[in-house]
Amino acid sequence: MSEHALVMALPSESKGLFEAEGIEVHYSGIGKVNAAFKAFEVIQTTGCKTLINLGTAGSSHFDAHELVEVSHFVQRDMDVSPLGFEVGITPMDQHFPGAIKLAPFFTDLPQGICGTGDSFATGQPKVACQLVDMEGYALAKVCKKLDVRLISVKYITDGANDTATLDWEDNLLLGAQKLLSLYQKIK
Repeated sequence: MSEHALVMALPSESKGLFEAEGIEVHYSGIGKVNAAFKAFEVIQTTGCKTLINLGTAGSSHFDAHELVEVSHFVQRDMDVSPLGFEVGITPMDQHFPGAIKLAPFFTDLPQGICGTGDSFATGQPKVACQLVDMEGYALAKVCKKLDVRLISVKYITDGANDTATLDWEDNLLLGAQKLLSLYQKIK
């Protein structure tokens, strides 16, 4: 049984740096379904008590190259507003209909609300959030349901705007370096 396990979305977010240091990384793939499946699989096979999610995010609020610890995850693509529900609210979900709060871990990082959705964000989301990703909410929900702590830190690669796709790719190596340095402090 392992005390913690590390999950990232894609190998391009680690650039092989974690593996070069002998750190096991579980890659979820892109999107909420893949992330939920991988979180469940990792928790079941490792027995970890803490899931650590490191990765990239876009933000028009935080500066590029900044590390931000996620304080809450919301769903930026859950929209059942035609039936009278607020955007971001999952109807008939008695346990986690909206935002999922995470316990803070780092004292020296800014905190932010992350909006998760199954789209690469290039504009302002319909829900209140300061950064955007594509997997975090699903990881948070699985962890809450299985009583596993989630710590999530995102490296801001882009401004979630019309140059986001180019900025994301250009900033992956620096992001991997900063995330590795942060992860080595956890151990």
